[in-house]
Amino acid sequence: MTVTKNTVIGDILDEDFEVAPYFLEMGMHCLGCPASRGETIEEACAVHGTDPDELVAQLNEHFANK
Repeated sequence: MTVTKNTVIGDILDEDFEVAPYFLEMGMHCLGCPASRGETIEEACAVHGTDPDELVAQLNEHFANK
């Protein structure tokens, strides 16, 4: 899987729930919430005041090493 800022969080979690800690580290503790699962990386990072590019890089590194 290749992640972009426009990738929906629910799709990422459905692909591999082992990435949940990356979201928890950025302060996104509501991963089970239907609204959060429908947000894109960019939308979630805007709400939580974090850098979407950094999260995208971490997620892509994770998936590249699978």
